[in-house]
Amino acid sequence: MEHTTREGTPKILKKCTLPLTGIKVVDTIVTEMAYIRVTDRGLVLEEVAPGLTAEDVQRATDARLVVSESLKVMES
Repeated sequence: MEHTTREGTPKILKKCTLPLTGIKVVDTIVTEMAYIRVTDRGLVLEEVAPGLTAEDVQRATDARLVVSESLKVMES
């Protein structure tokens, strides 16, 4: 999915503003910017796209990210 809207606002939010179709059914989020695991600890940033940093991804994300200790660069 795209990480942000066309206007540049985050799609990964602290709280969903749309009606939910399922609760606790998503365990990963993959965008052009990052690979994020959904865990009991929160959203864990596992991989970033080449040329990006964890800080870049956090700036484009409304929800707080937990940066994995083994953060990797995504393979292109």
